[in-house]
Amino acid sequence: MRNVFRWLPVALYAALIFYLSSKPASGLPGWWFMRYDKVLHTLEYGGLGFLLARALPLRRPLPRVLLCAALGLAFGVSDEFHQTFVAGRQGNDLGDMTADLIGATLGAMSFVVLFSQRGMFRRE
Repeated sequence: MRNVFRWLPVALYAALIFYLSSKPASGLPGWWFMRYDKVLHTLEYGGLGFLLARALPLRRPLPRVLLCAALGLAFGVSDEFHQTFVAGRQGNDLGDMTADLIGATLGAMSFVVLFSQRGMFRRE
């Protein structure tokens, strides 16, 4: 049951990203900050990276961050591929995938920094 509580937020957040990526370009809000696409990708995947780091059972910080970065990138690549089939959206954007990788890495690093003070990680 513990694994469900760890991974359910990750699954729900990934589903939210997928849902938002499924919207046609005409269905996206026209808010002023929407033009900062790469910043939005970084923030979006920062949340994913944080939740992934929370869910993974790894005790050492570096493998945790690296795995979160890899998983975040993999999901970002699949999301970009998915967007190629959505009307008005441009998929396979290398800049978006880079922002996804950076965001997932920063999110995982944030988790490690926040929770390393609680003795969650052992030093080896």
